[in-house]
Amino acid sequence: MTRDAAPYDLVISIINYRTAALTIACVTSVIEDLRGSPDIHAHVVVVDNASGDGSDTVIADWIADQGPGAPVTLIRSARNSGFSGGHNQGISAKRGAFYLVLNSDAVLKPGFCMAMLEAARATPEAGLFAPRIDYDDGPQQVSCFRMHTPISELIRAAATGPVTKLFQRYTVALDMPPDPDEIGWASFAGILLRAEMIDKVGPMDEGYFLYFEDTEYCLRATRAGWRITYVPQARFIHFRGGSAPVKTLAKARKRLPKYFYASRTRLLYQAHGYMGLIAANMLWHLGRGLAQARRLAGKPVPQVVAQEWRDIWTNALSPLGHSHQPKGE
Repeated sequence: MTRDAAPYDLVISIINYRTAALTIACVTSVIEDLRGSPDIHAHVVVVDNASGDGSDTVIADWIADQGPGAPVTLIRSARNSGFSGGHNQGISAKRGAFYLVLNSDAVLKPGFCMAMLEAARATPEAGLFAPRIDYDDGPQQVSCFRMHTPISELIRAAATGPVTKLFQRYTVALDMPPDPDEIGWASFAGILLRAEMIDKVGPMDEGYFLYFEDTEYCLRATRAGWRITYVPQARFIHFRGGSAPVKTLAKARKRLPKYFYASRTRLLYQAHGYMGLIAANMLWHLGRGLAQARRLAGKPVPQVVAQEWRDIWTNALSPLGHSHQPKGE
C-alpha cells in the first residue's frame, strides 16, 4: 500500500505505562477534538508498554464501553521498549498520511488536529510540526530548541550569567515563539510527523530507552532535508511530570537514572562524533569549575544533580551500547 492510499488522514500514537487515568483523559480529548472536525478520518492507537499493573485492562474496558465504532485500538506490547519502541509500534499499526506522537499526560485543546493538518498540508517541505504546549498550571512550555553541543554543556554546567551571555547562540532552549531558522529539535510530548518523511528517514531509534530520542529523530530528519515548523495555533495542555520521573528527580537534585545518561551519550555521539562527546564531557567539567569560582565573588554555586560528574561518562567507551533500561522494565 502506498502512502497515497493511506486509509487515515491522521493516526495518533499514545503510550500507556501505568498511567491509565491520564491515558483515558488524553484519548478522550483526542476523540472530542475529532468530533469537532468530522472531515478528518483518524484513528487512535494506544500502546501499553508492558505496564504490568492492570492499567491495560482498565483501558481495554474503557474502549469497550465506547461502543464498536470507537476509533481506538489497544496494543499490548510484550515488553517495555521505551518511548521509541512504543511509538514505533503505534505508528506501524495503522497507515496514515500523518502521525501524531502524543504523551499520555496531554490533553488537546479544541481545534488542535485541524490546525496541525492545515499547517502540514500548507508546508510540504516540512516533516515535523510542533504545536504550542501549555502546562496545566498556566505557563507555556519551552518546546523548541537548538541542538545540544559541547558548548551547550559548558553553559549548562556553569549556570553562570557571563558564560551564558558569551555563548548565548549555543543555549539549547529557545525563546517562545521560536525563530524558525533556529529550531534544531522539538519536544515529542506532542508532534505531528509526515508519513513521507518517516518512510525516508526511518523509525525512531530504539537504542534510546527514554530521553533524547526526539532530539536524535529531529537531527536525522533535518540532515535529510526536512524542516521543523512551529504551529502556535494548535495547543495542548501538558501535565508536569505526569508520565516520567526524571524532571521530578532533577528538581530535587537527586541522582538521575542511568538510561538518561546513556541516551545523552548516544545523542552527543550521533550528533558530533566521538571527539565531540569527549569535548562535551570535558567542557561540562570546565563549567563546574567556573561555577565553583563564583565563591570568590561571594555568590552561591548553582547545584547539579547528584553524581552527575560521574554519570555523564556512562557508555563513554561504547556510545551506542547498552541503554541501561531499568531492571524488570
